[in-house]
Amino acid sequence: MTGQEVAGLEVSGLGFSYGAKRALNDVSFCVAQGDFCALLGPNGAGKSTLFALLTRLFTTSEGQVRVMGHDMARAPRQALARIGVVFQQPTLDLDLSVRRNLRYFAALHGLAGREANIRIDAALERMGMAQRADEIARDLNGGHRRRTEIARALVHRPAVLLLDEPTVGLDAEARRAITEHVHGLCAEDGLTALWATHLTDEVWPDDRLVILHRGEIRADGIAREIIGKQTLTDRFLDLTGVTA
Repeated sequence: MTGQEVAGLEVSGLGFSYGAKRALNDVSFCVAQGDFCALLGPNGAGKSTLFALLTRLFTTSEGQVRVMGHDMARAPRQALARIGVVFQQPTLDLDLSVRRNLRYFAALHGLAGREANIRIDAALERMGMAQRADEIARDLNGGHRRRTEIARALVHRPAVLLLDEPTVGLDAEARRAITEHVHGLCAEDGLTALWATHLTDEVWPDDRLVILHRGEIRADGIAREIIGKQTLTDRFLDLTGVTA
């Protein structure tokens, strides 16, 4: 990232507590535009709490979140407009077709008519779902439902894509395919992606890697440099004391 380029996502000194329980403590990291950043942590590390703060489901007075230079606290509409989100829990309307799920989301962002159709077609094509546009979501397998959710998150052309455990419940082939698709979005479209996972095999050697454990950053850098001569699983275990 050059000195003049605005970061895709910047988190500074973020903290959050559930009553007396500390969930995040002084969390800071920065993801450059076009980077794929894996947020790796065991269950209970604070990943979902962090995502709740990044999407303004939760708010905090501790620290700052900036999306493409927009402060989440001071300019939430501008920041949120530049974010696409895929939550851990499925959120498709299973009784609607793939296209109608995306059309409803487009309407929420003020998109309609020809412009909405163009964006929907492009998002479905990008995620390999164009041929399934008229299928009912209930009839899709898990991998295709996830692809549909990612396509939906791209309809309003966000600069930053947040994915919270997006491959939960999917088989190895579906996980691999979706991981490759999101890497392609970063490399080809310049999208900034934050991919939360507890699975070490979803992290590529050249990925930006942030390891979170017990609400604190344990490592931050390029995956291959953090790993060194170890496997990522062994390095993850060393840093967290938790099996991957």
